[in-house]
Amino acid sequence: MGTSVQVTPLCGVYNENPLSYLVSIDGFNFLIDCGWNDHFDPSLLEPLSRVASTVDAVLLSHPDTLHLGALPYAMKQLGLSAQVFSTEPVYRLGLLTMYDQYLSRKQASEFDLFTLDDIDSAFQNVTRLTNAQHHHLSGKGEGIVISPHVAGHLLGGTVWKITKDGEDVIYAVDFNHRKEKHLNGINQSSFVRPAVLITDAYNALNNQAYRRQKDREFTETIKKTLRSHGNVLLPVDTAGRVLELLQILESCWTEENLNYPIFFLTYVASSTIDYVKSFLEWMSDAMAKSFETTRDNAFILKRVTLLVNKSELDNAPEGPKVVLASMASLEAGFSHDIFVEWATDAKNLVLFTERAQFGTLARMLQADPPPKAVKVTMSKRIPLVGEELIAYEEEQNRIKKEEALKASLIKEEELKASHGADLNMSDPMVVDTSNAKSLPDAVGPRGGGCRDILIDGFTPPSTSVAPMFPFYENNSEWDDFGEVINPDDYVIKDEDMNQGAMLVGGDMDGKLDEGSASLILDARPSKVVSSELTVQVKCSLTYMDFEGRSDARSVKSILSHMAPLKLVLVHGTAEATEHLKQHCLKHVCPHVYAPQLEETIDVTSDLCAYKVQLSERLMSNIIFKKLGENEIAWFDSDVGKAEDEMLSLLPCSTPAPPHKPILVGDLKMANFKQFLADNGVQVEFAGGALRCGEYVTIRKVGDASHKGGGSGSQQIVIEGPACEDFYKIREYLYSQFYLL
Repeated sequence: MGTSVQVTPLCGVYNENPLSYLVSIDGFNFLIDCGWNDHFDPSLLEPLSRVASTVDAVLLSHPDTLHLGALPYAMKQLGLSAQVFSTEPVYRLGLLTMYDQYLSRKQASEFDLFTLDDIDSAFQNVTRLTNAQHHHLSGKGEGIVISPHVAGHLLGGTVWKITKDGEDVIYAVDFNHRKEKHLNGINQSSFVRPAVLITDAYNALNNQAYRRQKDREFTETIKKTLRSHGNVLLPVDTAGRVLELLQILESCWTEENLNYPIFFLTYVASSTIDYVKSFLEWMSDAMAKSFETTRDNAFILKRVTLLVNKSELDNAPEGPKVVLASMASLEAGFSHDIFVEWATDAKNLVLFTERAQFGTLARMLQADPPPKAVKVTMSKRIPLVGEELIAYEEEQNRIKKEEALKASLIKEEELKASHGADLNMSDPMVVDTSNAKSLPDAVGPRGGGCRDILIDGFTPPSTSVAPMFPFYENNSEWDDFGEVINPDDYVIKDEDMNQGAMLVGGDMDGKLDEGSASLILDARPSKVVSSELTVQVKCSLTYMDFEGRSDARSVKSILSHMAPLKLVLVHGTAEATEHLKQHCLKHVCPHVYAPQLEETIDVTSDLCAYKVQLSERLMSNIIFKKLGENEIAWFDSDVGKAEDEMLSLLPCSTPAPPHKPILVGDLKMANFKQFLADNGVQVEFAGGALRCGEYVTIRKVGDASHKGGGSGSQQIVIEGPACEDFYKIREYLYSQFYLL
């Protein structure tokens, strides 16, 4: 029996709802993603609330609301207290995303599901891992290794690999195989033949145009609107796909020397770009190489102006402009307000670059394009004035007085209880009032008074025999120079530094921009004023797919390459999920699951795996050979039992028969061509084969893999007459492998 694996969807199956899944591996419960949508509907989290207390670790895959939006609420209200793991960009950009979400809603409603403190508290529990880092869990998770790998969708986006006893469980949702301006694609070779693959069917029915064609259409559409004296609004996320759009616009404006202003408007715009500048190692190879050669950081934006307040946009010069504003759903934030202002002008353009969340204003506009009328709610937070302010202050004063009175009563009760218990038990100077009648008259009427005089102001410990002043002995160590100081007492922890720097604007240590910080520091009493408007949508509306996800053709090809033993499909419409399920049953593997909400499926491996240990006598006779990062060896042994009853491999009791030589390695024809050229051999590709010199040909025959991902019958064939060149090239070919 292999490693025990159970998968339970908590949200995001047979629909496009947020992603959240419980994956149990040998009894250790992973919560993979903890998403919420832009409606922040608590009913979506009911399945999570039932299992939150049993979660042992949380893995976050992407820094957007759909993947981590519920984390602060779950930790505050649902009892989630497990350690959280993510990459550094997911941690930083996810934090800024949640700040932007909170500030956007706080300005337009009495939002109370979580606060900025709740966000900070939730993200303080995050352990940050580097790309492909192997992190070994301890305690209940002993033997489990987790590692993040590039997903290619968002900066820092992760494909999680969970390994236990040599079996891999892969969580790969929202991945992208294509290289983009600022991101590399997924590395498929890292995920071959996993025991379980959990992936999504989000794009199972959609195909995309080539990237360069999309980029050209994107910029041409925007330029056409600007030249017609219209404005362009791009509703975007806070710190995700907007980074790719900024790079496309920056590049186009620089190449064509355009002068139309571009504005990036979120509550955390400056902090977002400041952090992104430091994440070059997470970006595409092209950006890293460019920085190494020119020392130019691609995110030092020369054509884009960063704004954190709509008043700055209102004060910008008149004329055509491009504005990238959050939120992408148009449910809240700056994009909502700008849309209401610009929608009535037919010259303007609203350009969506991703499918909006179900039930949002953006999704409604995408499904039923204008011209038409839509009802929207305009909300604004304004300071209290006049009678409202006086009434608010009176109410606050009343509440403070009630709290002070309640606190004093509680303190008085505690003091009485403390005095009564301690004095009656241990104070010999307290007069027993129950025997007051037997005392002399001179003492009787003054007994209580003496007690008050003796102990008023003291809280004697229960072990004391009489009231005493507190005394604290100084046990510090001293040397010839004075008291010994422990340096650790004066080190500022990272968490404290982050808290202290929260309101710093613009630099790398700050989490919020100056404009956003002013909103938090503004303690003036305020209220939200809302009004219903009917907006006549006359502007143009266009949708272009810049989601950064692999399309249907690519997803099917990648799944065939990964060739999992068992496949679990999540997150996609019912139609897309069923379509991909049927395809995978025919072309990928025979075990494909698409569980319903809160349905637990057992995807335990069917492999018969045994743990064995190599005895010291056997190990001393084995000669290992280096193969990449690993060492390999061939050995023959007998199977026995060690003293602890565990299976052990022992030296053979009888001589083992000789085995056929084995060549270990994976020959890349392009690399071998370069190797031969470096050694003076004239070589070229011809008809899918490698032509070496005049007489020798090398080709690969057969398939590298077949259905189910097993090793195919691929062979390397060298053809040619028995001559000096033939034997020399054969030796070069053998040198590319390890002989066992």
